[in-house]
Amino acid sequence: MFGRHLLAVFACLCLAAEAGVHAFVPASSFVGGLRSFQHKEAAPRAGRAALWTPQPKLRSVLGIQMQDSNYVPKPKPILDRVNFPSDLKSLSMAELKQLAYELRWEVIESVSKTGGHLSSSLGVTELTIALHYVFNAPEDKIIWDVAHQCYPHKMLTGRRSRFPSLRQWNGLSGFTKRKESEFDCFGAGHSSTSISAALGMSVGKDLTGKRTNNCVAVIGDGAITGGMAYEAMNCAGYLNQRMVVILNENGQVSLPTGTPSAAGVVPAGALSSSTAQLLSSRPFQDARQVAKGISGLLPEDLQKVTRKIDEFGRGFFSGEEGAVLFEELGFYYVGPIDGHDMDNLIPILQNLRDSPNQKPVLLHVKTEKGYGYPPALKASDKMHGVGVFDVPTGVQRKPKGLPPTYTSIFANTLCSLARQDSTVVGITAAMPGGTGLDAFGKFFPKRTFDVGIAEQHAVTFAAGMAVEGLKPFCAIYSTFLQRGYDQVVHDCVIQRLPVRLMVDRAGLVGNDGPTHHGCFDLAYLGTLPDIVIMAPADEIELMRMIKTSYAIDNMPSCVRYPRGNGYGAESLNKLFGYDLKEVPTPEQVSPLPVGVGRVIRKAPKDAEIKVAVLSLGTRLVEAVKAQRLLQASHTDIGVTVADARFMKPLDEELIRTLAAEHDVLITVEEGAIGGFGDHVLHKLAVD
Repeated sequence: MFGRHLLAVFACLCLAAEAGVHAFVPASSFVGGLRSFQHKEAAPRAGRAALWTPQPKLRSVLGIQMQDSNYVPKPKPILDRVNFPSDLKSLSMAELKQLAYELRWEVIESVSKTGGHLSSSLGVTELTIALHYVFNAPEDKIIWDVAHQCYPHKMLTGRRSRFPSLRQWNGLSGFTKRKESEFDCFGAGHSSTSISAALGMSVGKDLTGKRTNNCVAVIGDGAITGGMAYEAMNCAGYLNQRMVVILNENGQVSLPTGTPSAAGVVPAGALSSSTAQLLSSRPFQDARQVAKGISGLLPEDLQKVTRKIDEFGRGFFSGEEGAVLFEELGFYYVGPIDGHDMDNLIPILQNLRDSPNQKPVLLHVKTEKGYGYPPALKASDKMHGVGVFDVPTGVQRKPKGLPPTYTSIFANTLCSLARQDSTVVGITAAMPGGTGLDAFGKFFPKRTFDVGIAEQHAVTFAAGMAVEGLKPFCAIYSTFLQRGYDQVVHDCVIQRLPVRLMVDRAGLVGNDGPTHHGCFDLAYLGTLPDIVIMAPADEIELMRMIKTSYAIDNMPSCVRYPRGNGYGAESLNKLFGYDLKEVPTPEQVSPLPVGVGRVIRKAPKDAEIKVAVLSLGTRLVEAVKAQRLLQASHTDIGVTVADARFMKPLDEELIRTLAAEHDVLITVEEGAIGGFGDHVLHKLAVD
């Protein structure tokens, strides 16, 4: 009998989720718990289910609805002839330039209908064509760092017809993905991985006796601020391994660049200021390449002399540290060159391809993010990530009148705390816009720290601040915090330093896909001792939890919250029984008692079967909707809905009460195996 009722509960949870306001329904854990827990019987299995249902009212946001503009797509006669890179080989230079124009507008028109990463792809259109014209992919390896700039690459490698499905369920990924195409030799989504991957492939080609060894990593000036890139370059120089690293400098290191911070408004990372001073004399560069080619024919001792003269010449004419840095890491530096000038770019790539030199090479190109599309060039973020938009104007179609986002609520609450306490500081890893710290930086620039794409450094940097009595709020996406996990353990938890981790984009994030889902933080943080982990069910709870984290001074704490908007006063009143005229401000809410949950709805006392749903985080809305559906369709079932609020420490008294007074206990969360539900099961098993 219990199995039948569990199935009914599961079905109602799914229906409630499908009717929800969120674009995608995250994975939930459904854990059955019977009264027999009191008798020490074996805990039931934990199972998980996921629904991915685009809602009709949000289809325009998801990019499923076609735009209504009268815009007429541009003709693309050359692009229509190109299905794979092999089709490029017979094109003339004039045709390649025309192809770049057509390909750029194909990206613009496609992304206008689906949303996606726009300006990064526009900036590398010529570079993409040049790479596929010169090299022989997929045998030659082209690795795109982060890979949000990969749309032109995908269109040239047999996937143009699939772009209407971009970033949709069972559609084309917004990043490179190995199982999608043989031309995507390495998947990406996070940054600073390309050089390590290219180096590994180059070594692999040598050890397996491949006749040609051309491995090219394309990395931006943002991604190269990540420490892993330097670890890889140091190793490549040490191994003296043949490979090409293309440093694509477009000047937009953080999103958006120009956020007021402790370093002013310059891009994050010391390298970004050095790369701006790299060699800029085009005639000198052309002469230098010729001289290098000649010196390669000389005996080795004379080659050493010409190398010294060449290094002296570069230092004398430019006085620049960036090239010296790369050369000290063992790379031969070439550049900078105009990444939009295929007349110059293609011959240089051909020379690098055909060179017998085994030393790693860094080719520095300069491009303009959003190149060729005026609305992108004018935007502060260069239209980096966009929703559906109108092609002639670039105006994005965003829903109006929605409640504030969780990110903006965090920013406003942090500003409120900072006005009262000068020790409050904010830290971000190159995502001031995404985390809301750009808003904080406008009011408190000297207390805003954008450290570049360096999550490991961000966490330990925050720990050092905590040692000196500051109250650091380290705002990092859940998926990116994975990169700083050792620092959370070693530098924060073991030392019980009160670093406040604000984990944005927790749970499934929809169209950015598996590399960006925040599914694992509950599992990887939950294993740690001496850390408080909270997840708000709504915007008011988020404000209260941020204040709770602020008050915790004896250990690290974590607040995880999702992408998207809050609910607003009217919806909160209907869902949770609040009595609000409007959503309170951060100043009007109080901290929570640590480790104490709450009951939202209680099952009728006379119900034949009683079910308890214990939710963590924003799935509480779906739990309440499921309760209504279930009690309406099954008059013999009563449902209690509770909000755990905390995963660490658990509200043990609440869990015991729910298990004792109900026939079935179900936990709901946005997470993976090993998360909240497993912690509840463990607690019940050991009681």
